[in-house]
Amino acid sequence: MNIVLLTGGSSPEREVSKASGKAMYNALQKSGHNIRLVDPAYGVEQPTVADLFFRNDDFAPVSNNNYIKAINSSLFDNIDLVLIALHGKNGEDGIVQSLLELKGIKYTGSGVLASALSMDKSTSKILFKHFDVKTPKWFLTFKENHNLELIKKKINKFFGYPCIIKPNDQGSTIGLSICHSETEIMSGLELAFKYSERVIIEEFIPGREMAVGVIGNHALPVLEIKPKHELYDYECKYTEGMSEYEVPASIPEKTKRHLQQQALLAFNSLGCKGYGRVDFRLNSNLEMFCLEVNTLPGMTNHSLLPKMAIAEGMTFGGLIDKIISKVI
Repeated sequence: MNIVLLTGGSSPEREVSKASGKAMYNALQKSGHNIRLVDPAYGVEQPTVADLFFRNDDFAPVSNNNYIKAINSSLFDNIDLVLIALHGKNGEDGIVQSLLELKGIKYTGSGVLASALSMDKSTSKILFKHFDVKTPKWFLTFKENHNLELIKKKINKFFGYPCIIKPNDQGSTIGLSICHSETEIMSGLELAFKYSERVIIEEFIPGREMAVGVIGNHALPVLEIKPKHELYDYECKYTEGMSEYEVPASIPEKTKRHLQQQALLAFNSLGCKGYGRVDFRLNSNLEMFCLEVNTLPGMTNHSLLPKMAIAEGMTFGGLIDKIISKVI
């Protein structure tokens, strides 16, 4: 097949996207596909050597404006589909999906609306509640008119401390803080507002971090994440040795099945398709709380979805082929 592999992009998760793209590119080459690498943030000025796409230093200026130039160019001529290895804004939120839809090009992962809903954490949680998927309590605040004293009152009224402060539309825990008292609220807001105009303030659920991969209508084995920090933050996600993983997780079979059912329900409640990953917190009473659905989960050697697929007997290359098969 003739496949364009989108990697890089312009979001704060650019480096993660490069890592996912590199792993997927290597797997695709072994599968015998004809691969064309494209970094949409470069526009029409693309590297001619594959390694240049994955280096830490950028080949050319990175810009959101370049997306339309790239997708309107001959780079997308005579292809069968686009494999999206982008994470975060302009890649995972329906933006690039809408451009591909307008061009009539097939692509992996969820469609425009499901991608946008999944990236919008507050809206996705509203839908979770509607479809009876339990999620931590939360409220939304806005950069332009937030009131610190009112925020403190709401935290004390709804869930207390510790609590989570994070951008409403970022991934990889970028801009996320855990606040243990009122004195940490301001710094948490300042960090989150660097990445979004809207910030979500959420109940912290003490307990264990769980994830369930979804491929089509099938839930993969439950994985438990054991981070070195209090929370599975950016460092724990992407630094060797900062987290341990157990798959299948050591929890009762009934709890595993319930987590898988809740994962599929959350995935379908947002209209997702193809593949994804659903993240949960599990408290000491084995109550599960859905945090979010990731429509384009990481595909690096540290990433969770490949670990779950391997636990079910798939190879990494087999996982990529399965993802592609959901488009054909």
